[in-house]
Amino acid sequence: MAYNKLNEMESYVLLQKGTERAGTGEYTDLKDEGLYICRQCNAPLYRSADKFHSGCGWPSFDDEIDGAIERHEDLSFGRVRVEIVCKNCKGHLGHVFTGEQMTDKNTRHCVNSVSMTFVPAGQQPPAMIVLAKDGGEPEK
Repeated sequence: MAYNKLNEMESYVLLQKGTERAGTGEYTDLKDEGLYICRQCNAPLYRSADKFHSGCGWPSFDDEIDGAIERHEDLSFGRVRVEIVCKNCKGHLGHVFTGEQMTDKNTRHCVNSVSMTFVPAGQQPPAMIVLAKDGGEPEK
């Protein structure tokens, strides 16, 4: 078993830490209730209840599902930012910003739409794909 097959843009963002153009993502303005999962491994990442419109051009969330996200220092482009990745597969999701006063939680996860798949409320999400530490068969 392997992770989900990715198209060129999904690979660029998830595997090469790329970014989709602002305002082009399929989930930027989506307001439906449901769950956002990692496009590469199906790990649950965000709930629609935590999504808000920030005006930044990408889907924004003020909280993640507990244990779903890892944070890493990102010094690219001459700035200090906090990169967020899927804890399960390490796929790049985007960046997290604090101190902007956009929500009561004062946090904005700025996430690329192509890093996620939306599962509408009431639908069962696909099983999370967990590979062995060596990248081989799934862990038991």
